[in-house]
Amino acid sequence: MKPKKSYPKEVYLNGSWLKPEKAQVSVFDRGFMLGDGIYEVSPFYKGKAFKLKEHLQRLQYCLDEISLDFDAFSLEEVIYEAIERAKLSTEDCAVYMQVTRGVAPRTHYYPEDARPTVLLYVFPVILEGFEKKTWDVMATEDKRWHRCDIKSTALLANVMANEEAVAAGFAENLLVRKGYFTEGSHSSLFFVKYGVVHTHPEGPQILSGITRAEVIKICSDLGIKVREKAVHIDELVEVEEIFVTGTTTQIIPVTSITHKNKKVYSASKDSITKKLQQFFIERTRS
Repeated sequence: MKPKKSYPKEVYLNGSWLKPEKAQVSVFDRGFMLGDGIYEVSPFYKGKAFKLKEHLQRLQYCLDEISLDFDAFSLEEVIYEAIERAKLSTEDCAVYMQVTRGVAPRTHYYPEDARPTVLLYVFPVILEGFEKKTWDVMATEDKRWHRCDIKSTALLANVMANEEAVAAGFAENLLVRKGYFTEGSHSSLFFVKYGVVHTHPEGPQILSGITRAEVIKICSDLGIKVREKAVHIDELVEVEEIFVTGTTTQIIPVTSITHKNKKVYSASKDSITKKLQQFFIERTRS
């Protein structure tokens, strides 16, 4: 069953605070027409920012990669105002930020005089209790473009992959490129083999996950070895644990993987995942 989502009570659009039904953009906005924009989501635990600087840095990186001239850190003050206005300053919540190239006649080249369209809003999210969840997932071919390091608003391939999983009764779709796992449709991906944590190296094939980076740091602090090396689907027989990470997903263990209608993985252990979950809770709630 698909969880129900609701609209925020208010959004920030190009310098104005508006009710969602009053917020409008031009039909010629390049974000609407071409998916020419970048987005970011940053969590707040009981109103306290977690890795906001890193999220804004990633937003800036992506904007720079598509030559969209906008200062991501100019949103910091707006973020806190949004949380206050939403009366979520003591609650778990997340902030959605989106910057498109703006309004211009439709072309396949970057217009010279367009002004960025800036959207921001905050929404409540349940961040507690993630350590009690487990996910059964599926795996399919990674059909996305070759710049997955750019957090583009053009998410159709991700949406299609996730919809395929949800329609089949799975929580996520793990993506496989030339036999190697890259990441999930909306999550980063980790494997544990012989006590060593493996994850796909950073680069164009995956998004540089903020929670992913924090998990790698926690592993280092705990003395758990990490190898940034892609895992082949044929290696699943050697894998003891798998878990996914994400901004609001946090850390969730994978209990099984189904590939081409056949179960190809069942979890045999969860000790490292549980340890990482506990330390992550301490870092986000302290």
